[in-house]
Formats: sequence, structure tokens, C-alpha cells
Amino acid sequence: MSGISRPGQPGFLALELDGDGAHPAAWRKARHAPDELLNGSRIRNTVLAAESAGFHVATFADGSGTDGSGAGGRDVAGRLNALQRAAFAGPVTSSIVLVPEVDTVYTEPFHISTQLASLDYVSGGRAGWLVAASGSAEEAAAVGRSFVEGVALAQEAAASVEVSRRLWDSWEDDAVIRDVPTGRYLDVNKLHYVDFETPADFAGAGYSVKGPSIIPRPLQGQLPVVAQADLLPSDVDVVLVSAPTPSLLAAEVAEVRARLTADGAGAAVVAELDVVLDSRGQSASARLAELDAFTPWSSSRARFVGTAAELADFLAKLLAVADGVRLHPAVLDVELEELAQLVLPELRRRGVLKPVAQGGTFRELLGLERPVSRYASLGSEARAAVVGTEN
Repeated sequence: MSGISRPGQPGFLALELDGDGAHPAAWRKARHAPDELLNGSRIRNTVLAAESAGFHVATFADGSGTDGSGAGGRDVAGRLNALQRAAFAGPVTSSIVLVPEVDTVYTEPFHISTQLASLDYVSGGRAGWLVAASGSAEEAAAVGRSFVEGVALAQEAAASVEVSRRLWDSWEDDAVIRDVPTGRYLDVNKLHYVDFETPADFAGAGYSVKGPSIIPRPLQGQLPVVAQADLLPSDVDVVLVSAPTPSLLAAEVAEVRARLTADGAGAAVVAELDVVLDSRGQSASARLAELDAFTPWSSSRARFVGTAAELADFLAKLLAVADGVRLHPAVLDVELEELAQLVLPELRRRGVLKPVAQGGTFRELLGLERPVSRYASLGSEARAAVVGTEN
């Protein structure tokens, strides 16, 4: 990894597009009919609104539909599969990066790799991967798998990421030749086995992946990998950082960056922030109280509650130390309107945001070069050996 932006340079903004918002009762205040949530029009409208507002990245949460609040099913997260939502959004957008959350514990690594590679193609190189590792017993039971917790979660995530990275490299960039005279579509010498096996100390059920992939190498070569700071300490391109309160967030970002620098890692550091804003004459605190009266909002992220002007001031200071910020709107329809009309224009006026690049890739947004396949030199050596024996 190289080329990540440094503190003090313009940063980027990501928006979480989960359901009707981050608050479990968000659907009660959404500006659409409840039956519109789970259809293509809703996905298209929200991602296009985020792109039009000038957000650089859209993320798509995934997981079980339970809200974990003990509300007895009164307020649950309404969502379709994250990868499928991102794939649907790919052809209808042109600049916003699409980053679905994909679990690494109960999803087969080979399928993760190929589905994400496909997303990179349908989005024109604007795909990323938000790595998740479910520690939920409910999700384990839903798919008929053994419950995984503790250190095993990080091991599952690290193994899945390594499998995907190897499979993305298993096709060299020029493996597809489409040679009509000889009838060859592929140069088989440029496809490679990945030969992955989980380590001996792997806490879960061990597995192996032979490869190669069934999808040509992604447009970006390697999709950027995004993960929470406490899940994957290495082998990621973007680290997400949380803190209990907004006042502690900048210091936490600085601490994580210092640790990454000491370890020789160049990952981008992105702050996580829940957002509740004043809207249409109603104060943010009053809106939050109304929502919490239905189901209290429990979140490990810092929470900003205030005006659009105050949020712009806060983000400008935060972007001076972070490479980006991911916003989690309490109610997507409400917060996105305020962000689009008041917050992002002000941040652009101050020059703290990167320009939006039409047709750009996620790697380019992060300042990362397109990597060469790790197997490319092996293919060259093998071909040279064949030529040598023929001579």
C-alpha cells in the first residue's frame, strides 16, 4: 500500500445507506411509504441522492434484521442483501464508490471474492469491501453453523481477506486473449492456483482453497479492504475508528494513525460518526428524543447532535486529522437533505473535501496505485522455463 493521503490534505466523506437510517426507529420518520423500502426504486433514489450531494463513498450495512434492542420486533433494520444493493447501484451511478459490508464468518470466502470482483466490473472500478465478522449466535443458527466468538472472529476475517486477495490475483491482467484464429479465449499459463490453507492455530473449522478464481482480475486489481480498527490490525486499506463521544474522536484517530505508522502500515484512517441534525424547525435533540421514545438508540460510535453549521465546523476540524469520515444518519431521508443542502456545500467552500471524480476508482480516491498480480512473475518464469527446454 502506498499513496494514502496525509493529515491536513482534503479528505472524503462516506455515507451509510442502511435501511431508513441508523436509528432503530428511523422507519417511523422516513419520508416514504413503508412498503417502498425494499425495492429497486428506493435503492436507486437514495444512492443517487448521496452521489448528487457530493458524497465520495456509499456503504451498505448487512446482517440479521434484529435490532438488538430487546424491542420485541417493533423496530428492526429493513434491508436487502448489501452486495446485491451495491451491485444494483453500480450501473446507475458514475462517481460514488460502493462498499458493501460482507460477513467473513458465515459466508464462503471463494464466493465473497468472486461476488466482489463482479461488483468491481459493474461499477467500473468503484467497489470496495467492508469486512465484517459476525459474533451473533442468532446468525450462526440461521445458517446452521457453529457459533464463533473471541479471537476466532479476527482469524476468520484475516483468512477470508487473504483468500480473496489471492483469488483476485489468480488471473493475470492479460489472461483473457480472445484469440480467434486459434480458438483460445484464455492463456491458461496466466491463471494460477492460490493454494490457501488455514494455519495450524486456526480456532474455527479449517479449510483450503485451490483456485483459480472463476472471474477475471478485478478492474482495480485489488479491491480496497475496509475494516474496523479492532478487527483487522493489518492487511487493510482503510481503518474505521470509533470513540465514545465526538470530543474523543480526533484523539482516537491520531492514536490509531500513530500505531499504523509505527507498524509500517499506510492505511487511510476514517472516523465513524452518528449524526442527528436540526430539520425543518425541529431541533436535533427533540427529534432524537422522539425516536428514542420508540426504541432507545444504542451505538458504539460517537454521536453528533446539533445544527448543520455546527456539524460543518466539527467535520472541518476532524478532517484535518482523518483521511475521511463515515456518517451514519439517524433518519436517512431527513439527515441527507440537511447534509446535501447545508453541510457538504460549506465543507467544499472551505476546501476540506476532495473533488468528486467522474469515472474514478476507489483506489484512486485513496491514492493507491493499481498493484501487479503477485503471480505475474511466476507466470513469466514458467514461460521462460518452457522456452528454455524447447531450445
